Amino acid sequence: MTLPLRNAPNLGIVPSASEIIAKHLREAIISGQLPENEPIRQDDIAQVFNVSKIPVREALKRLEAEGLVEFQRNKGALVTKISEPELAQMFEVRVILEAQAIRLAVPNMTAETFERAERICAEFVGEDDVGRWAELNWELHACLYEPAQRPYLIGLIRSIHDKLERYLRMQMSLSAGKERADHEHHDILNACRAGDGELAARLLEEHINGVCRTLYEHLPNRPSPS
Repeated sequence: MTLPLRNAPNLGIVPSASEIIAKHLREAIISGQLPENEPIRQDDIAQVFNVSKIPVREALKRLEAEGLVEFQRNKGALVTKISEPELAQMFEVRVILEAQAIRLAVPNMTAETFERAERICAEFVGEDDVGRWAELNWELHACLYEPAQRPYLIGLIRSIHDKLERYLRMQMSLSAGKERADHEHHDILNACRAGDGELAARLLEEHINGVCRTLYEHLPNRPSPS
């Protein structure tokens, strides 16, 4: 029997409670509102969202899979802290994966690719919100890698970006990081437009390594140089 219901909402596309909680906790971690090693108390989160602890646990498990939360015995869930050696390795892997992605992408880039990239760059320059800077930064990188037609490779790159986003926000908000990123993005884009994949890969490597160096200079509790 067909029920005479018009304009019924499609509940299959409505975010679940755990997805909504994960989204808010993710933003709190990435923005620094929840600092590294900060305990995330499930009872408090459940009270804030007026839910049971079940969707809270589901949200925390989701964030654990993203590398933003870890569970420790007798402590519960904590915001993940990335050590300096781990941070260095993550940037090293970024260089390897992203340089290869852009090499593969350049031969397949079209006028539409460059138009979209220019639009993102223009929005990046005109944006004042550091959270939006990080989103646009990823949108530009993804725009330049998608023509490689390697979704698994881009998925790996995205997972690293997600883990690093809180640090990338920090870097872009210090030492003219936003202006430097915009200049370097345009240099990379120009190399792509010229069809020079090797130059684009080299400029991208310099860009990522530069971000890493600037970030290290501003890491909290970094020992002073002797």
